[in-house]
Amino acid sequence: MGSLVSCLSDPCPSGSPPPPQAKRRSSTSSRGRGGGGGRDSAKPSVAIDEEALAAAAALVLGQRGAAAAGLGAFERSASVRYAAKRQSQGPPLPRSCSTRPRSLADPELQPQQLLAKDLNTKDLETNIIVLVHGGGFGAWCWYKTISLLEDSGFKVNAVDLTGSGIHSYDTNKISSLSEYAEPLTSYLKSLGDAEKVILVGHDLGGACVSYAMEMFPSKVAKAVFLCAAMLTNGHSTLDMFQQQMDTNGTLQKAQELVYSNGKDRPPTAINIEKALLRDLLFNQSPSKDVSLASVSMRPIPFAPVLEKLQLTAQNYGSVRRFYVETTEDNAIPLSLQQSMCGANPPEKVLRLKGADHAPFFSKPQALHKTLVEIAAMPMLPIQAS
Repeated sequence: MGSLVSCLSDPCPSGSPPPPQAKRRSSTSSRGRGGGGGRDSAKPSVAIDEEALAAAAALVLGQRGAAAAGLGAFERSASVRYAAKRQSQGPPLPRSCSTRPRSLADPELQPQQLLAKDLNTKDLETNIIVLVHGGGFGAWCWYKTISLLEDSGFKVNAVDLTGSGIHSYDTNKISSLSEYAEPLTSYLKSLGDAEKVILVGHDLGGACVSYAMEMFPSKVAKAVFLCAAMLTNGHSTLDMFQQQMDTNGTLQKAQELVYSNGKDRPPTAINIEKALLRDLLFNQSPSKDVSLASVSMRPIPFAPVLEKLQLTAQNYGSVRRFYVETTEDNAIPLSLQQSMCGANPPEKVLRLKGADHAPFFSKPQALHKTLVEIAAMPMLPIQAS
């Protein structure tokens, strides 16, 4: 074994011939050095030992040759060996020594890319999607949906309604639905005459979307109600939630009314008990998103919940509507969602299986797929009068 040890410890002089193949004496020949004759009785394992030593010596010499050529020591992964070289060439190699071309099945290709690979958003009726959050939420709740839609080529605007998210107005001072929805209606006012958008309303945001449809029907290509209040003319969001309170006490237990003008005056806002947030809104959502919501949610203004909508067939009724059901919703149960669709039928009802009241957290990919599907639906042919 002397040759192998010398190769491992001291470099062989440059230009010198490689050392002779290492040979190992058998235990019989070592004990019988004085007597001779033990060499012929070596076991078959000796040949295996010699081959292993020769392979090890060749590996060491190969590493020496690579080091002399400036290639560095052998490493187990091509992604490690070529990491420095690839920094200027784009994303790192997968953690594999395989050099095959990347296929569509590789995890580096995101699901939304597979979904939208044949979708050209410029060919759609509109590629602008406006996300309208629900009561107590803010634009922050759409962070996954925004990323997925933008990656698919859409232009996305998530608004903070008055007194919500980072909007600084005092929630308790909001006196009407029009005041609450003002950031949305201001945005719609700013659009050009030929510009249209897709409105997506969640929860109480559905009432804001309905109000915007009535005010600006020519600027709304489609309206999507995501486990939202989709009301009929003359009804309020409170009317809808009262149906839920009659069937399930969870919502009533979680609500805490705020009387900033005194107990002898109507409530000004609604707080959701933080201890019941998960059970009511996020029963299928990841813990990190529940934590985000627990430090970001604000009181829900009471006046917009109380206000009855005035909707007409000429304005509100002229906009295409779609409803997206959430099957594991504890805030607006599936039965209540279906009741609203029965009373005010949309063009199409879609369903997110396994989604709670916050599908942008619990089922972001499925929600994204559904929104893209709705956006890609062609314009209806104009019927002759």
